[in-house]
Amino acid sequence: MTATVERSWASRLDWVKLAPWLCTAGLFIFWEIAVWIFDVPYYILPSPTRIAHAAWEFGPGLWRNSLQTLWTTLAGFGLAIVFGLALGLFIGWDKRIYAGLYPLMIGFNSIPKVAVVPILVLWFGAGWVPAVLTAFLISFFPIVVNVATGLATIEPEMEDVLRALGAKKMDIMTKVGIPRSLPYFFGSLKVAITLAFIGSVLSETIAANSGVGHMMLTAQANFEVPLVFACLIALAIEGIGMYALMAWVEMRMTGWAHRSGFNR
Repeated sequence: MTATVERSWASRLDWVKLAPWLCTAGLFIFWEIAVWIFDVPYYILPSPTRIAHAAWEFGPGLWRNSLQTLWTTLAGFGLAIVFGLALGLFIGWDKRIYAGLYPLMIGFNSIPKVAVVPILVLWFGAGWVPAVLTAFLISFFPIVVNVATGLATIEPEMEDVLRALGAKKMDIMTKVGIPRSLPYFFGSLKVAITLAFIGSVLSETIAANSGVGHMMLTAQANFEVPLVFACLIALAIEGIGMYALMAWVEMRMTGWAHRSGFNR
């Protein structure tokens, strides 16, 4: 009877929703035990409890700088959505435009953004502007590529049928191409938002007077290793939260494009 009750209780749990929490808790427990067993010095790898203590001790500063990084990331990400969507529609509108501009986009994306930050600092000075622009530059490329790919890969047979029915180029793009590219677009947002965080922190570590990246440099200079890890965990929490939000938006807007088995 007890075994039956236990099986019934376990079957009612949503293991898919519990899995991320269980894996995260397991990681931190393993981390804590490993540091304790091998007696790892805190200045090499601090334990989660020591990191939590540092996060509590420097809580106001960590909170303030996390909000600054979140703001610059979202600002750059918003610019990436606007310009990425517009440029993706323009590139994917015609195969000749696609063939001409796509190599330039590849070349631009191949430039390390860490080499661009000093130029942005020369143009706009140190502060939040280079962080926003770096987040924009590093995150808009996936949006452009996905939108352009969605438009440029319309089946030729479908285009021929639509043209035979009297559809013009504008009709094909607005009624077939753009709806077809929506799953690509919303899917790219999940990648772009994580890249936007990388861009913001990258700029903050080079030329900024606030933000998590700047706080990490200050903590490193003061040899506050637990605080450095606390900043990393704060960034991870923000990144996971924004990724989850983008995934929710994707499912709300393009749930029709996913298999039913994926949604369960």
